[in-house]
Amino acid sequence: MHQSNRSLLDIDRDHLIHPVTSFRGHEARGATLLQSGKGMWLTDMDGREVLDAFAGLWCVNVGYGQDSIVEAAAEQMRRLPYATGYFHFGSEPAVKLAQRLVDLSPDGLDHVYFTLGGSDAVDSAIRYITHYYNAIGKPAKKQCIALERGYHGSSSTGAGLTALANFHRGFDLPLRWQHHIASPYPYRSDLEGDDAAIIARSVQELKDKVAQLGADNVAAFFCEPIQGSGGVIVPPVGWLKAMRQACDELDILLVADEVITAFGRTGPMFACEAEGVTPDLMTVAKGLTAGYVPMGAVLMSDKVYQGIANGAAPDVAIGHGATYSGHPVSAAVGLEVLRLYTEGGILANGQKVAVRFDAGLAGLADHPMVGDTRGRGLLGAIELVADKGGKTRFDPALKLADRLFAKGYENGVIFRAFADNIIGLAPALCASDAEMDEIFARIRKTLDDLLEEADIRAALG
Repeated sequence: MHQSNRSLLDIDRDHLIHPVTSFRGHEARGATLLQSGKGMWLTDMDGREVLDAFAGLWCVNVGYGQDSIVEAAAEQMRRLPYATGYFHFGSEPAVKLAQRLVDLSPDGLDHVYFTLGGSDAVDSAIRYITHYYNAIGKPAKKQCIALERGYHGSSSTGAGLTALANFHRGFDLPLRWQHHIASPYPYRSDLEGDDAAIIARSVQELKDKVAQLGADNVAAFFCEPIQGSGGVIVPPVGWLKAMRQACDELDILLVADEVITAFGRTGPMFACEAEGVTPDLMTVAKGLTAGYVPMGAVLMSDKVYQGIANGAAPDVAIGHGATYSGHPVSAAVGLEVLRLYTEGGILANGQKVAVRFDAGLAGLADHPMVGDTRGRGLLGAIELVADKGGKTRFDPALKLADRLFAKGYENGVIFRAFADNIIGLAPALCASDAEMDEIFARIRKTLDDLLEEADIRAALG
């Protein structure tokens, strides 16, 4: 390793705090420094080229190195690098992006608030929901319900709706008004194979939780159309529509967290489209700017908007905002990314190559370590088990996830290796058929290499 690389690694170890990382663990391991990217490929500081099958962090949907995005950002920086949204100021890119999102999103989401990313989009949704119920004279409606294994960011409030232990441990979460019902997780359900029963159980659990908390006390149900960081849990088709209907019956708001699933990740522009669902609020980020610059958004129904607007005198400000809301450079990037999805053909390419992706997942089902493969569009997972018949998980003492990621990187492919030994996949929508085949060839080699290790082979039932 070059001396300059060692210096950067030392600086990183001494000063840079990494997200969702063991501080001591990172000090011991050190960073893997990335240098450049083009299309589906990344190059690290040591010159190793690897296929990115996870689009950065579910976000680089258009691939690396799209010059038109860089040019859009540079042009906006030259013209107007910043414009506040406070004091009734605005900028052309933010206005145009809001209109474009309203045009593309499910009917009825007519208003847009821009955020810096997904976590503060969820946090903003919570604040607006709180304000909405106070404004319409229902101040008791404050309890919120989400799903086990759900992920709704890592803000002080959103991380409590998240239902993953790392985001609660040591942070005094979840809060008293945050509750969870079971994930619609077909592979781990005693109802596996009966989609209608899985859907009915989710609906009943939501109704039971609302009854337990009191219908007059429940504000909203938060869910991802497909759960991402919980292990890419794909509910049965029809689940989201059934939950929408249940929320209407229960008089609670539905918040669709599409931070991961929006912008072609599951096939259509928004996952909600597949079931004809319009949520009351929708959170987006990641694919909005394809990770090139930070930005997220809350899309809001007119019902919620009017409730908030009518609840205060015209001269009273709604006290929620951020310095970089509607940042003109981020908005210019967002407009160009949306153009690439639509006019640039990237959305259509993602839908085409999804057939190859689905075949690649299915092709790994016969591997001795694979218990389940699942996915929709270009969002998928491979769940590893020690015993296929009993669906028995590997002993955590094997530290399989860490070994899986390291072996994958050694074989030239990046994926998400979840702690419960689920491989998460979210390749860019610009992938070619050949690149998709190469991803799965490298994953199979990774699994084969691990199978040759004595302790893992011995663990198989």
